[in-house]
Amino acid sequence: MTRLRLTGIDKAFGATQALRGVSLAVAAGEVHALIGENGAGKSTLMKVLSGVVRPDAGTMELDGAPYLPSDTLAARRHGVAMIYQELSLAPHLSAWENIVLGSEPHRLGWLDKKEARARARGALARLAHGHLDLDRAAGEFSIAEQQVIEIARALLAEPRVLIMDEPTSSLTQADTERLFAVVRQLRAEGVSVIYISHFLEEVRQVADRFTVLKDGQTVGSGELAAVSQAEIVRLMVGREVRKLYPARTGRPGAVVLTLRAPSGPALELRAGEILGVAGLIGAGRTELLRAVFGLDKSALYVTTPARRWAEGVGFLSENRKEEGLMLPLSVAENTTLTKFSALARGGWLRTGGIEAVTADWIGRLGIKTRGPKQAVGELSGGNQQKVALARLLQHPAKILLLDEPTRGIDVGSKAQIYALIAQLAAEGRAVVLVSSYLPELFGLCDRIAVMRRGALVECRDRAAWTEPELMTVAVGAAA
Repeated sequence: MTRLRLTGIDKAFGATQALRGVSLAVAAGEVHALIGENGAGKSTLMKVLSGVVRPDAGTMELDGAPYLPSDTLAARRHGVAMIYQELSLAPHLSAWENIVLGSEPHRLGWLDKKEARARARGALARLAHGHLDLDRAAGEFSIAEQQVIEIARALLAEPRVLIMDEPTSSLTQADTERLFAVVRQLRAEGVSVIYISHFLEEVRQVADRFTVLKDGQTVGSGELAAVSQAEIVRLMVGREVRKLYPARTGRPGAVVLTLRAPSGPALELRAGEILGVAGLIGAGRTELLRAVFGLDKSALYVTTPARRWAEGVGFLSENRKEEGLMLPLSVAENTTLTKFSALARGGWLRTGGIEAVTADWIGRLGIKTRGPKQAVGELSGGNQQKVALARLLQHPAKILLLDEPTRGIDVGSKAQIYALIAQLAAEGRAVVLVSSYLPELFGLCDRIAVMRRGALVECRDRAAWTEPELMTVAVGAAA
């Protein structure tokens, strides 16, 4: 039985036509993958479905009845819930308050805190995260833990249709497998899941059917088992992507930085090397990079971001929304924010120079935008990530600390980013790459270090690891 049917959906934002006659059909108890490049229209389509925006044309049906939600609350009342790629938590509220937000249990007109906490704990337990501190402010958790809280809130609504927009972008492999188990359980219960992901390998693990969007249009759909991954990529990008990970040549040079965690051995980083850092959520990977750059106080690194920047050390935060970008400002302003002094003349900014620099990076990274003057907050998540990367990469930093640099970026763009990182290493720059996506670490890095409970516990050449061995070390299990 068809649970959800969208036909001929159009949506424009000013002169930008985001959706053009898009159609989508999802059966009850089906996991349907929605695939496409950044800016292809996936997020806009899901905003239409979840009541954030109204379509300009087209029809929607839910279980055979007309469906046109006036807002997100109306969509949730109809049984449609969405987990956004960009987290939408209230950072000052506790974990349990965020999870029950909008569906708080009441007794005689008063909030039933005991019941609310029990529901929140149960939702987290379904995701194997029942250990999280319910009373801790959501903003104090890591990005990955915040994503778990966001997923728990959606599950609490007991949806008929659950939309997941890049739900594993900050999850480790172990947490991803737990999420897949939840998705399969929901499918068995008859829930329809629309699964948006740039990780095509995981799409094949969890989804039954697929639809590909390109430039706001439906360009392909069908059974995943009946189509090759190469064909899906060709539909997405309009061409073949022959090689995702670039060939690496050259030998690492002199030591340029020593990485020290609160415990465990120190680790030397060499010029021309790409050093990967793996580990579970809470292992301390992000905290390590922040301490090295001087963002967080640490007895191991007495420094400041300004000093590190002057020393030729650059940092890319995993949290582009709150730390990586100024969303109301333009693409040009965000891209050149740290180069204003170099682009000024006589104390005045040269807007022509700023836009020329930005246009160059728009072309190099394939950023989908109306132009340098567009507000960066209007871009898709993946294109926002490219802007954050552009601002960092235009500087002659000798050492690059990259925390989840391809989070939310499509496969074609990933190939561009990987080639760029490899090129930077070939030029002699040193790169520390934190990633929760193991194929990325194995495909790009020279060495891979594993963190566990705040310690750098082991580092090997890439060829000396296997994924099972790495995960065994990460979880602290006996070999």
